[in-house]
Amino acid sequence: LARKKDGQPLSPSSQQTLITALKAWFKWLARERHILVNPAHELVTPRLPRNLPKVLLSVAQVEHTLSGPDVAGLTGVRDRALLELLYSTGMRRSEAARLQLTEIDLERGTVMIRQGKGRRDRFIPLGERAALWVARYLDEVRPRLATRLDCWTLFLTDYGEPYENNRLSDLVQRYLRMAGIEHGACHALRHACATHMLENGCDIRYIQVLLGHAEL
Repeated sequence: LARKKDGQPLSPSSQQTLITALKAWFKWLARERHILVNPAHELVTPRLPRNLPKVLLSVAQVEHTLSGPDVAGLTGVRDRALLELLYSTGMRRSEAARLQLTEIDLERGTVMIRQGKGRRDRFIPLGERAALWVARYLDEVRPRLATRLDCWTLFLTDYGEPYENNRLSDLVQRYLRMAGIEHGACHALRHACATHMLENGCDIRYIQVLLGHAEL
């Protein structure tokens, strides 16, 4: 039985990773008829604990974070628009990274998220303040960052490229640290969005749809 170097049991996530790989290997062997029976078919992966985020941002902390970018420059306007969008909509970092120009309607204040987690589309509202910052970014900044006419991704890096998930996390994390918040990145704003809506009386099923959760 695999264990850590100090003899302690592996964490549930490590066990799940190893067992998943083992099941996939034996499934392939059986499918290719190298073995007659899949001996890993009945293996059960451990249930991972659902831990709460390490940080729950207050409204004041969110406002401090959102005001971090220096909006006198191009990248500051872009970063402010991105932070406002994440907090206003509660979207995942991957959804923000691949958001297309055609999927956001600033006049109506709506966002269409295509193929979110579980390959589900959803149509969600965009707050007025976030819409104003995104509009400023589109007017003043994006045309100066774009290097290709055929790129329709909304948010572009300093090099005119779409964001990778980890680069988006690094950006948000940097502003959280500037605000004195030691933990969290994109998901901290997503969780703050949902929590603050719930605290202000929003129906929890509305929040479920907004976040794109399959289960309540």
